[in-house]
Amino acid sequence: MYLENRQELLEINVSNKNDVINKLGQPHTKSIKEEDTWIYIERTKTKGKIYTLGKNVLINNNVLVVSFNEKGIVNEKIFYNKDNMKDYKFSKIETENEIKKGSFVKSFLQSLRQKMQQNSRN
Repeated sequence: MYLENRQELLEINVSNKNDVINKLGQPHTKSIKEEDTWIYIERTKTKGKIYTLGKNVLINNNVLVVSFNEKGIVNEKIFYNKDNMKDYKFSKIETENEIKKGSFVKSFLQSLRQKMQQNSRN
């Protein structure tokens, strides 16, 4: 059963988090800013025909966003498919990344150097 059909089983202001998990399973991801926003993703591909040179053909590219109120009841659900997803406008605002490239390596090497210096003092 496709995500599009399963999401119709959810009722706004009636279904709760347990109902959503029972009907859709665990969410693929949760919103970074809002813990009570769950995201489900369904993508189905198949081998293309000979005239498409065997390239994969996208059958489904569905996304369901489910939001809950403070009591855990569904208060909004938005379904996107491969056709209406083109209408979705992404924000042009970029978030600043505090982690610099190479910072893991740099911090790892600094940690290693500190341990070596401590060992040489002992």
